[in-house]
Amino acid sequence: MVTRDDQFPGDEEFPGDDDFDDRNGGSAGDELPEDLDVTAYVGPYVFPDIKRRRIAGTIYLVLGAFVVWAALATDNHGLLFGAILLAAIAAYHFIAGWSLNIDQTEALAVASRTVGFPVGHASAQLAWRGLRSRPAWRILVYSADEPPSVRGLVELDAVDGTVLGEYTESNPEDWGQYK
Repeated sequence: MVTRDDQFPGDEEFPGDDDFDDRNGGSAGDELPEDLDVTAYVGPYVFPDIKRRRIAGTIYLVLGAFVVWAALATDNHGLLFGAILLAAIAAYHFIAGWSLNIDQTEALAVASRTVGFPVGHASAQLAWRGLRSRPAWRILVYSADEPPSVRGLVELDAVDGTVLGEYTESNPEDWGQYK
């Protein structure tokens, strides 16, 4: 028989447990911190510039210089190989650190001019092309009528703004159930 005086692991009473539901508005769930709450965010989202890769390239280059110094001080050929590898990685970061000259707002404007119909809903995605990771915007656009009758996909270079390709078609999706 278990009495009130018997203690089991995990059955301890904590001071203030009775007030827990009152403090949390009757719910015992977790809350998202204010800085991570996307519903409280007001304003446009800005994609980070890809030329930030040059910061990593600088770090790799400085680390490679220290490894060269260590290789010369210890006459260790393995460290010299490591320094060469770090320098090659740094060089890649520098040549792949494109400056993003076309932002998402300008990309959406170019896409709406390219497709040739009034644009309603649209979505932009930043992608990379080729070995040097040149940035490109991929924009999916729907016509402004309700429900959308036409949709299109436009890809444009995010460095110089040239349109790489575009495709439009009648919208094959059935929107009848949402009327």
